[in-house]
Amino acid sequence: MVASGILASRVAGLVRQRVVAHFFGQSTFAADAFFAAFRIPNFLQNLFGEGVLSASMIPEYSRLLAAGRREDARRLAGAVAGLLGALVMIIVVAGVFAAPLLVGAIVPGFTGERRALAITLVRVLFPGVGALVMSAWCLAILNSHRRFLLSYMAPVVWNVAIILATLLAARRGLPAAALVTWTCWGAVAGSLLQLAVQLPTLLTLTGGVPLSLYARDPRVRAVLRNFGPVFLSRGVVQISAFIDAMIASLLPVGAVAVISNAQTLYLLPVSLFAMSVAAAELPELSEEAGEADAAAESLTRRISAGSDRIAYFIVPSAVAFMTLGHVIAGLVLQSGAFSERDSYWVWATLAGSSVGLLASSEGRLLASTYYALGDTRRPLGFATVRVAVTLVLGVLAALYGPRILGIDPRFGTAGLTASAGVAGWIEFLLLRRTLARRIGEFGLSKGLLPRLWGAAFVAAAVAWGVHLLLAPHAAHGLARIAEEALALFVFTAVYAAATLLLGITTARSLWRRLAVFRETKA
Repeated sequence: MVASGILASRVAGLVRQRVVAHFFGQSTFAADAFFAAFRIPNFLQNLFGEGVLSASMIPEYSRLLAAGRREDARRLAGAVAGLLGALVMIIVVAGVFAAPLLVGAIVPGFTGERRALAITLVRVLFPGVGALVMSAWCLAILNSHRRFLLSYMAPVVWNVAIILATLLAARRGLPAAALVTWTCWGAVAGSLLQLAVQLPTLLTLTGGVPLSLYARDPRVRAVLRNFGPVFLSRGVVQISAFIDAMIASLLPVGAVAVISNAQTLYLLPVSLFAMSVAAAELPELSEEAGEADAAAESLTRRISAGSDRIAYFIVPSAVAFMTLGHVIAGLVLQSGAFSERDSYWVWATLAGSSVGLLASSEGRLLASTYYALGDTRRPLGFATVRVAVTLVLGVLAALYGPRILGIDPRFGTAGLTASAGVAGWIEFLLLRRTLARRIGEFGLSKGLLPRLWGAAFVAAAVAWGVHLLLAPHAAHGLARIAEEALALFVFTAVYAAATLLLGITTARSLWRRLAVFRETKA
């Protein structure tokens, strides 16, 4: 259910990204200003939002529900909502007034018209942040009640609002600066709608939530204690994203936009196949982890099974980004002002991201296990190490790498994503080693990775053959889109068939579910 909801929201996000790319392009001041402005308020959304609230609140709330203490759970939810809402309101107001300082700090390479537009867009976007943060509070409550689909599908309305606002502005023939401002107002409207669609179900499940600012309740204090380290951990990760934006702002025009476009694509499999597993497991892990020693066997079994499922989907995603990134970017983004040259730039950046895709995906499940065990500080320390490594390697790879290799400076974006991938592996290995000491050995099934990588590269070779055969005859318009879609379909089909023939458990499980579904429909 989590994956289904995320798939719907991500597909809507890809449509949104294609609409934005069509009208703004990639190598333009409007695109750079838009993506830079979008990143700044999203910092607050990510900082206070889904990951932090889920990690700090779900364990406490789920345990109250499991113990039958529904009234205590309602009071906990109301106190968290009141305290969070008051804090976010203050920060949003401050953000509107501090927009020039924020833009100067985050994208120091912006000057003139690009900087002025980014400041305006930040001020427009900030009011929507509060609604998005409270929407994440709804998600934590709904997930604790095992209502996954609605909470993860809610962002669909946010994306739809942005798309409609952009199309309406384009229909009026507005210039680039006005068009991008309309897009941002659409994001604000969508934020309010995203919150509104979740509230009725939440109120029905809880029987109403009594809002308060009472922070002395032991359960509320436990959430706040957990909130601090997770907040800092998420903050460290977000700082890493801002470091990328800062370095990208020093690269040629369009680098900030290409980082954002590539991020939209490489976060799709992470969201679908890593976040979905981690989010679905967190309530279960939280209930089982009351006594870590007694639950160790159950925890290692759940983590190992979840790791296998994640790897089955993430390995082919990494290979596709590495070998077919231009086909993916062309299918999703290439239209209007977004050119074939832009697709190749995104491909280089995606190829860099494939370095750490598996590590960052598996790391999400391990971090969720730490949160279920009540340990929020250790992931913070490892995230800090990751950011430090990203900063050092990112500067070297993005700013100096192209000079050393004698290539186009634009491809410094690939160095950025690759350096983040190396840092992601370091964080994952630290998480895994310390967690194994606590609950025992766990991990992927023996021999699984070589079979997955082999199947994925065979699928990529076949897909490349199809692409080389058909691309000369389908260079433009719908023919190009059909050819790219066919190449990716072939990649997916060959990978699925190869893993089924190799006897991989996840492939067989999916095949059995498909057979049951077809029998049910018949």
